[in-house]
Amino acid sequence: MMFEQLEKDIGYKFSNKKYLHIALTHSSYSNECNNKIKNYERLEFLGDSVLGIITSDYIFRNCPELPEGKLSKLRASLVCERTLCEFSKNLHVDKYIKLSRGERRSGGDKRASILADVFESITAAIYLDGGMENAKKFVLKFIIPEIKKPTIRNTRDYKTDLQEIVQKNPEDYIEYVLADEKGPDHNKVFTVEVLLDNNVVGKGTGKSKKEAEQQAAKEALSLMGY
Repeated sequence: MMFEQLEKDIGYKFSNKKYLHIALTHSSYSNECNNKIKNYERLEFLGDSVLGIITSDYIFRNCPELPEGKLSKLRASLVCERTLCEFSKNLHVDKYIKLSRGERRSGGDKRASILADVFESITAAIYLDGGMENAKKFVLKFIIPEIKKPTIRNTRDYKTDLQEIVQKNPEDYIEYVLADEKGPDHNKVFTVEVLLDNNVVGKGTGKSKKEAEQQAAKEALSLMGY
């Protein structure tokens, strides 16, 4: 598949096209090919960190009026699954993602968790191929307009809220644990428990681990009266 139009939409031309190919390859497609083709999961891991540092650096420098807690919430809203999914939709990546036949039939090319993951993997691909400056140009093209939206600073991030409450007692700590994972690759449901000092205080489910963690934190906050 040719990616000239996608590169134009991204605003970056790859020197090594393999990075972009991998960034668009879902694990279901890789499995269908007997794992002879790499999938984007490792790139997604790296892209999450690259995206986080670029976003953190920008809002730190350009939002001097915000204290640490609000900076954390703003960053969380800018890199959450819902927001990254919209970024991918703007790039029309659904036309390029390589999925198994079953995953595509089930609507995987429209699934928010997959689209969000691909934005992270593309970010990592640009970083590996062209360095941090090119990755920064790509990410900020989406982040800056998003910050200007009046609703973005009001989006609640349950994990950050829970962390802030727990931090009031330095001896306490929280941990998110994957409790269950059901369904085929193209339609998984994850269950995550959030533990406070090894005690389960919330449980959540979702189509992705991130969504399940948010729901677990939301339940914990509700049980704690917040």
